[in-house]
Amino acid sequence: MLRSALFSLALSAAAVALHAQTAPPPSAVAYPAGGAVAAKPGDPMLLWPNGAPSAQGDADDDRPTLTAYIALQNPTKTAVIVTPGGGYQHLSMEKEGSLVAQWLNAQGVTAFVLKYRLGPKYHNPVELGDALRAIRTVRSRAAEWGIDKGKVGMLGFSAGGHLTASTSVLYDDGLPTGDAIDKESSRPDFVVLCYPVIRLDAPYMHSGSRKMLLGDTPDEALVEKMSLTALVNADTPPAFLYTTTDDKTVPVMNSVLWYSALVKNGIPAELHAFQHGTHGSGLGQFDPALKEWPTLLLHWLQANGWAAKP
Repeated sequence: MLRSALFSLALSAAAVALHAQTAPPPSAVAYPAGGAVAAKPGDPMLLWPNGAPSAQGDADDDRPTLTAYIALQNPTKTAVIVTPGGGYQHLSMEKEGSLVAQWLNAQGVTAFVLKYRLGPKYHNPVELGDALRAIRTVRSRAAEWGIDKGKVGMLGFSAGGHLTASTSVLYDDGLPTGDAIDKESSRPDFVVLCYPVIRLDAPYMHSGSRKMLLGDTPDEALVEKMSLTALVNADTPPAFLYTTTDDKTVPVMNSVLWYSALVKNGIPAELHAFQHGTHGSGLGQFDPALKEWPTLLLHWLQANGWAAKP
């Protein structure tokens, strides 16, 4: 039986932990169980009921939405907006969306799944605008949903991780538009980045995400800006990162460079880089080693007061 290592980095203490890995089983359980249960998800809510900015029509792909999964128990009043991946071209709405929201509910955390607009029909900054609007929307209805406005995080996978990281450096404190939702801050209080795209330039870029987000021939200054690491500063929110060292789709250095930028700016951060694992693993329930990462995330959330301790 082969064994592999999980290289765990933490800002507070750089530690090394080993995790066993075997071949994936022929079947797997659903999402990891927790101490609470999920309520039935609500209907998708339009982020802009009267039409989204820059919309090119009124089809389903022109209308970004947010679907609420309100936890029946949420003692810390935390909310997490889940941002599925898909290379900015499609969205993994179940594996990196609804299943993750249900897992968060099981840990006593309210969740929302974001459906944002995609390329090649839409390019930057439309996707970012959808994500920032989602954060504002959750804060604007915090009392209704039993949420603390100061405990609104984002969790993104792959290209959704890039979008999530973008919100943590390209947010604002509110917009003077006359829209009550726009008055809310769009800064996430923490972010969770799962095998994220970060760099959109060589040698670590994911070319598909770059093309769908920025187009065929983007300006180099825009490429550098949307590669994000240079924008990290002392006000960037804390982050938890999960990835695999031999990811063949999005190089592990995307996560390492983001973690490094956070450390240089004194931002609390935790990185877990498993030695082996394919891209797009979701909650990792099909792999005996990777299925441990949600537990590591739960411990991080508990340590920071974003999930209740047992």
